[in-house]
Amino acid sequence: MRLFDPDNRTRSTEHKRIFAIYEIAYAINDVLAALLFIIGSILFFNEKTTYAGTWLFLIGSVMFGLRPVIRLLRELKYMRMADYDDVTST
Repeated sequence: MRLFDPDNRTRSTEHKRIFAIYEIAYAINDVLAALLFIIGSILFFNEKTTYAGTWLFLIGSVMFGLRPVIRLLRELKYMRMADYDDVTST
C-alpha cells in the first residue's frame, strides 16, 4: 500500500467509510475557511472592525493550512489498517 494511492479508498468497506469521513472533514474545513475569509473581507471595509477581520483572515489561513494535514491523516489511518507486508511490498 502506497501513500496517496487512489486505490486506497476502495480497498474495503472500511476504507470507503474512512475516505467519506475525511472528505466530509475536508469539505467542512474548506467551507469554514472560505466563510472566514469572506467575513474578514467585509470587516475590512470599516476601520472599527479591521482588527476582527485580521483575526478571521488568520484563522482562515490556518484552516487552509489544515487541508493537507487532513489528507495526510487519512493516509496514515489507511497505513495503520494495512498489514506490514502490504506497506513494504511497494
